[in-house]
Amino acid sequence: MRVLLIEDDITIASFIQKGLCNEGFQVVHTADGKSGYELAQSNPFDIAVVDVMLPQLDGLSIIKQLREKNNHLPVLVLSAKGKIEDRVEGLNIGADDYLVKPFAFPELLARINTILKRCDKPKEIMQYEGVSLNILNRKVLRNDININLQPLEFDLLKYLMENQGHIVSRSMIMEKVWDFNFDPQTNVVDVRICRLREKLDKGFDVKLIHTIKGVGYVLEKK
Repeated sequence: MRVLLIEDDITIASFIQKGLCNEGFQVVHTADGKSGYELAQSNPFDIAVVDVMLPQLDGLSIIKQLREKNNHLPVLVLSAKGKIEDRVEGLNIGADDYLVKPFAFPELLARINTILKRCDKPKEIMQYEGVSLNILNRKVLRNDININLQPLEFDLLKYLMENQGHIVSRSMIMEKVWDFNFDPQTNVVDVRICRLREKLDKGFDVKLIHTIKGVGYVLEKK
């Protein structure tokens, strides 16, 4: 499970990160709200643990902006503000839970696990670097611009997003997307990748689909 930790208190952040890593979580930490929001929008996480008082962008604003962008990343709020109205405000904005500082790590872990169990269902929306792929209605957006894909192109992009940052070979694509083996010398995958790249990357400064010569393809920001 991948956790995004947005906390500017280094002592608290280290305490949380160490505890979660010992429990088998992968933790990405940032100390300011702006970079935390950008990470949440452009990378896949299972849950975010967000402090309220942050430099550049406060925690509640992060949640509000995520929800406005239709990003349903589960969020556990951490705050020194423990009044009922503070907790209600956080939950009304879109937080999944609200934990008041100081707290014991076992309670933090229990709340994270409870949220993850509650949200343990197939993801409807996959996101990466401004690309949003809706599995239910099979729509794709990039920076809120609609990208019209053919069914096979959609499945190909979905597979690349599932393996973002990892190189996938032509044979892997053919097996997982087309569901059968093929002669690795054929250019059927190259043609499909070319068409997908044309639709997804054309007109954007940041290119996402890259060819690794002699190996395969990778979806990553370059």
